[in-house]
Amino acid sequence: MTGLDRSLTPKTRPMTQKRTAMVASLDVGSSKIACMIARLKPTAPSEALRGRSHAVELIGYSQIQSRGVKAGAVVDLAECEKAVRHAVALAERMAKVRVESVLLSVSGGRLHGQLIEAAADIHGGSVTPDDVSRVTSAGMRHATGEGRTVLHALPIGYALDGVKGIRDPRGMVARQFGVDMNVVTSDATVAKNLMLVVERCHLNIEAVAASPYVAGLSVLTDDEADIGAAVVEMGAGSTTIATYSGGRFVHASGFALGGLHITMDLARGLGACIADAERIKTLYGTVLTGGSDARELMSVPSAGDDRETPQIVSRATIANIVRHRAEEVFEMVRDRLADSPFAAEPRARVVLSGGASQLTGTIELATRVLNRPVRIGRPLGFGRLPSEAKGASFAVPTGLLVYPQYAHLEHVEPRRTRQLRTGTDGYLGKVGRWLREGF
Repeated sequence: MTGLDRSLTPKTRPMTQKRTAMVASLDVGSSKIACMIARLKPTAPSEALRGRSHAVELIGYSQIQSRGVKAGAVVDLAECEKAVRHAVALAERMAKVRVESVLLSVSGGRLHGQLIEAAADIHGGSVTPDDVSRVTSAGMRHATGEGRTVLHALPIGYALDGVKGIRDPRGMVARQFGVDMNVVTSDATVAKNLMLVVERCHLNIEAVAASPYVAGLSVLTDDEADIGAAVVEMGAGSTTIATYSGGRFVHASGFALGGLHITMDLARGLGACIADAERIKTLYGTVLTGGSDARELMSVPSAGDDRETPQIVSRATIANIVRHRAEEVFEMVRDRLADSPFAAEPRARVVLSGGASQLTGTIELATRVLNRPVRIGRPLGFGRLPSEAKGASFAVPTGLLVYPQYAHLEHVEPRRTRQLRTGTDGYLGKVGRWLREGF
């Protein structure tokens, strides 16, 4: 296996337009693990979701508390494996099918998108598919630093003899061919350990995808992606961002700050245990304060041995703790967006997803800090979703189910062992070698 192979994660094949397929998604987060199984059926594209060629029919799903994961990274291999096995088994039981492979999301590992320009001379007169692959591969190698792994390599546009805006250069005549591409990378160790958990569950990994990218595939309309939008996936242990422009995914970033940090702030500020702080955040968490909040009091159990003597706190105290941390998160989002192509899109909006986005008043606070139109993103275009899976916290696992329909947009590095599926040269053997050789 070459050094380049060790820097790549598995990619799924593009979907056949007129065939039905079964897919399973696995979102291993810091607070929950979600597994969804769906049947993808060919359908005519809708006006709002023109990029989708298949309807997603959910037949099984599960959501359980995560274990062994912190800030999107595996910290306890055995505990995480048990949780993944349990989540997949529950989804299999509902769907009455056996899952053999999954689409896997990555939210940790300091996600980073880099815009790369690569160019090369054309010797045959016209651009061939080999020329496209050769130049794109060179750009991808340039963007992959030490200890990083490529999650996505997405061509954004092509150029012929310096003339940009070419949609499909194959067969066109030029002396020099260039490509602009978005290369999204993550810390290799984070991706490898997450893949190792799945491999230990005897599951194939169909593809690995960045969480904010697939969240965008779930919650954005095509018009929003065309005009420009930023998807902010607010998880428990991390916040990740995907920027869209001209209908393309053009940038990604992330940082290890999320909803769990609000819970910990409440636990410290109120002197409560973590479980009680999480319950208070879920039931009463808000970033808005009103005139009556200072007078509205509530009882909070104390942490430790003195739980029989609860303390009395005001709703304003809780709101202030939540608001301070939420403001910090959105200020960091604002700084990341200022360093991305989003800054040049005056009409672009922000779409929030993830469990932490559901705090009361989040839209108002985000609008003020980011100075952009903001809405909460929920899965679009899905049939038969249960009520608990219709919210912003399921943007990533539902987006993974949509992701195979967009696989044709990505550059995939050819691998000689890609077609082999059994024995030591099969998929598990290949992934196992990739994991072992990378360490």
